[in-house]
Amino acid sequence: MGKSFSHLFKQSGQGEGQESLTSPLEDSQTEEGKGGDVSQFPYVEFTGRDSVTCPTCQGTGRIPRGQENQLVALIPYSDQRLRPRRTKLYVSASVVVCLLLSSLAVFFLFPRSIDVSYVGVKSVFVSYDKDKRSVYLNITNTLNITNNNYYSVEVANITAQVQFAKTVIGKSRISNITAISPLDMKQIDYMVSTTFADEMNYMYDYCILQTIKVHNIVVMMQVTVTTTYFGHVEQVSQEMYQYVDCGGNTTTIKGMKPFSIPHPAE
Repeated sequence: MGKSFSHLFKQSGQGEGQESLTSPLEDSQTEEGKGGDVSQFPYVEFTGRDSVTCPTCQGTGRIPRGQENQLVALIPYSDQRLRPRRTKLYVSASVVVCLLLSSLAVFFLFPRSIDVSYVGVKSVFVSYDKDKRSVYLNITNTLNITNNNYYSVEVANITAQVQFAKTVIGKSRISNITAISPLDMKQIDYMVSTTFADEMNYMYDYCILQTIKVHNIVVMMQVTVTTTYFGHVEQVSQEMYQYVDCGGNTTTIKGMKPFSIPHPAE
């Protein structure tokens, strides 16, 4: 019995001695071999008694699909991805572009005035009713409408009336006339039918008087132009006095400009 125990002790002692006699060179070679094997793989899960398997990838090294928007990655503060390049340049360029576009939009879309210029009477067609002692005048007037905007303007309607001695002798309204292009001007003619009758039938004697060659009368023209653009409605009114010849059937006045009569101060 004693011999057998001593024999076992010697064998175990020889085994421990052989393990202790392993050279440091062999240990370094073993570690280098392990390191080289690990470097061949992007991810290795070391499982053992003191290790815990990653609950996210379950040891596969890959994030499951459908969880990309649920997982949060921890990135070191020194990571270059947290320091994007030319941030100030991009922000400054964006601000400048936005300001430039806004300025251009305000410049082109800012509403400008619609200019209405009364040119004068283009023609007058005169007719008489001897039985009723009445005079009928169809007065055709000319307007110049200028669009100072950078977009088209619709001329919705033109409302006009003619007065003689503070009495309205004719009215007219024209709707859905035309559209004026940006920075353009259009000349528009409109006609107002007027009548001298009833208490003003004395004008019949004056207009048919043969001893007078030119039967000029002074009438006041009132016109209102309504324009629309982008849902906005703008009205421009004009008021002027004009000579009209009631002695001829058709009269075209050239070179006769409208004039204004000063109103007495109240």
